[in-house]
Formats: sequence, C-alpha cells, structure tokens
Amino acid sequence: MRVLVALKPIDFRKGMDGLAALVQETIKADPFSGAVFVFRAKRADRVKLIYWDGTGLCLFAKRLEDGRFRWPKIEDGAIRLTPAQLGALIEGLDWMRVHADDTAAPMASA
Repeated sequence: MRVLVALKPIDFRKGMDGLAALVQETIKADPFSGAVFVFRAKRADRVKLIYWDGTGLCLFAKRLEDGRFRWPKIEDGAIRLTPAQLGALIEGLDWMRVHADDTAAPMASA
C-alpha cells in the first residue's frame, strides 16, 4: 500500500471531492490509484485520509481529543510513509520512530 502525506495544511471543510482535486493539483498523483492520501488541518489535532477502494472514494477523519498528531515540517509537496508509520500517525504516536525497510522518502515538491 502506498501512503502519501501532503505537507501543507488544508482547508478542513473540504470533502472527498475537494481532497481528490488537491491530490491531482498539489501532489500530482491519481486519487483513484488505490494509494492512501493523508491531509492535515492547520491545528495539528486533525487528520483526513482519502483512498479509492475499487468501488468508491472513501474518506476517513480523526480528531485527537488530547494532544496533537506528529507532522513533518510544513512545505510544498508530500512524503511517503509505510503502512506501519501510517498506523502510528493515526494513533497519535510518533511515526518517525517506526522503523521499517521502506522509510519515509521525500517526494518532489509541487
């Protein structure tokens, strides 16, 4: 599974169609590829994910009640996470401490 994290915060009022457009415009990727695309709000306590499951576009949102998600530095572009790192991120843990063969790799800036 490919996981791409957009590095710039987004307008969190966007739904799945708006996020799919952002995937195409800012990450330069296909939102219907089966990859998981991760977005953050300006406040670091909220995250949204979209992915194509083969039958439709899915949207997942989470707000931490206590604490903040650990995010990379805000800049243009996206980084790639492993599925294990995504799991840690969603749980509110420090995903940078998750070691895997496939570490987070920077992607080209938009």
